[in-house]
Amino acid sequence: MTLPTRAYLGGFSLALAVGAAGGWAFATLNMPLPWMVGAMCATTVAALAGAPLRIPSPLRSLMIAVLGTMLGSTFTPEVAAGFARWWPSLIGLLLYTALVMAVGAPILARARGFNPAAAFFAAAPGGFSEMVFLGGRLGGDERAMSLVHSVRILITVLLIPLWFRLFQGYVPGAIRGLGVFADLALDDAAILAACAVVGFVAGRALRLPAAPLIGPMILSAAVHLAGFTRASPPAEIVNIAQIVLGAGIGARFVGFDVRRVFGTMALGAGVTVAMLALAVGAALILERLTGLPFTTLILAFAPGGLAEMTLISLSLGIDTAFVSVHHFARMVFLVMLAPLAFRAADGLLAMIGADRRGEG
Repeated sequence: MTLPTRAYLGGFSLALAVGAAGGWAFATLNMPLPWMVGAMCATTVAALAGAPLRIPSPLRSLMIAVLGTMLGSTFTPEVAAGFARWWPSLIGLLLYTALVMAVGAPILARARGFNPAAAFFAAAPGGFSEMVFLGGRLGGDERAMSLVHSVRILITVLLIPLWFRLFQGYVPGAIRGLGVFADLALDDAAILAACAVVGFVAGRALRLPAAPLIGPMILSAAVHLAGFTRASPPAEIVNIAQIVLGAGIGARFVGFDVRRVFGTMALGAGVTVAMLALAVGAALILERLTGLPFTTLILAFAPGGLAEMTLISLSLGIDTAFVSVHHFARMVFLVMLAPLAFRAADGLLAMIGADRRGEG
């Protein structure tokens, strides 16, 4: 076992310090979801400025397991009874995902540095790690895909809470339903810890997409639905998890020279805006067809990460189970079908790329 170097520990400490400072600043300014969004913004600026930030993957996975346990605690029998009524929006979500990729992939295929695999999987609004892995295995540039996905998550997580505050009358506040550490009973603490650890291990063993989140969330939901506990992780731990999650997003920009990758970042921003516009359109259509609230649908369709979007829904007090199930369904859909769909799209994207280069 290799011990962390002094430089690595320094980068980790710096990331936490910068993230905590950003979270505190956003909380002081009464910004939406301050501890995650503030940490994300502060560490992104620091990373692009050249700061050697580091967030260890095991720590990020542990904090995501905490969030999964918290999300599972929001599941109630009433929520579970509503699952069967969600099939129209789930079908709409899959159609939206296909449309997003049909729009985004050709745009990226025309850009320098994006072969068909990179363009296709960079345009897929699925899990960051899963899409980069699948695209890389098929010959895509992992660095280019990582940059586009990082920009997508950054912009979505930044804009969605801001939009709710400016246009939906959302007043920022603490995440609802959380207690404090001092009031958490020992038996409840043991049950919650078991949900996080056992759910994490089981999720990895079963190779679930987003296993650190989904495994603990499913186990926590089962435990809460069975009535073994009504407790949620305390606010102090959840805020720390938000800082780590936000700093983890920002730290992804370490090593990128803004002057050299500005074009790719701008392209990723443009594709993300198109995804958000299509999400708004899909949510408006489904609101009329199903009667589901637009605010719930836009959170379920927004092209952010599963952990980030469900955390935003929880902070807004909007149907967390609905949002998390839809993001999970999209992730499963993409992991299972994207490699097959790429075989059909490969030739077309290659032609688009060749046309840009003036070949053929």
